[in-house]
Amino acid sequence: MPGHVRIVEVGARDGLQNESAAVSTETKVRLITMLADAGLCHIEATAFVSPRWVPQMADHEAVLRALPARPGVVYSVLTPNLHGFEGAVAAGAREVAVFAAASEAFSQKNINCSIAESLKRFEPILQAARALNIAVRGYVSCVAGCPYQGEVKPEAVAQVAKSLFDMGCYEISLGDTIGVGTPGQIKRMLEVVASHVPVKHLAGHFHDTYGQALANVFAALQSGVAVFDSSVAGLGGCPYAAGASGNVATEDLLYMLHGFGIGTGAELARVAAAGAFICQALARSTGSRVAQALAAKTAPSR
Repeated sequence: MPGHVRIVEVGARDGLQNESAAVSTETKVRLITMLADAGLCHIEATAFVSPRWVPQMADHEAVLRALPARPGVVYSVLTPNLHGFEGAVAAGAREVAVFAAASEAFSQKNINCSIAESLKRFEPILQAARALNIAVRGYVSCVAGCPYQGEVKPEAVAQVAKSLFDMGCYEISLGDTIGVGTPGQIKRMLEVVASHVPVKHLAGHFHDTYGQALANVFAALQSGVAVFDSSVAGLGGCPYAAGASGNVATEDLLYMLHGFGIGTGAELARVAAAGAFICQALARSTGSRVAQALAAKTAPSR
């Protein structure tokens, strides 16, 4: 297994985008700052998408502009089209992400176009990014299953991942969007994808709908993956997949990785504090079992 893992913290974007109550710009910026202070060096800050479709991300420009540059910290943003990319660049983005699906049905439901059409949309983004020396990360959704078509074959995942990699994405995050994957399934999928894209350019993005997220992380670690997306306090889900629960909680992921002696550069207690902050702001309980245990240990006796 790898000696060090890079965590891509997605709570401020993938986590908050599904919250129905508006979260203030100030709260988002404070959350991101707390996460960076905790040692998380790659944070997905927001998404330059239409406020009509994702109202929670309507303040994307204000959020990005409010984040001070910090040596060694990357603030990435999601940009589904060239218009979003141009807005992100104007606001100071130095890394963006694009997303495609391994399921035709999901692609149609999510972004109203086929997989091939979605990839075509990304070509001008990648061209513009190369000219501006801006890094582009790629996401592939539904790598273990789709809420509309069911099974998604590993070969379909590999085809989309290779297309994004060949286009110029430096890293491909493989997302079990609805959390149906199991360790054996994830290992088989990674074997196929790694035959098309070197494993050092792959990342894992696991949801915990059936309690398999950490087990799937372990399977991916054994397959050589050393980058994982996670969300503070387990925030998130999928607006196009009913019943899908949040991302693997960053606190739980850190606890497991540190238990294996794998370095992350992040401080668990400070990440848990950031999780407590955003859960209080949302008036909800954390989805992290580790954070719950830490809170119980530090709670004053009555």
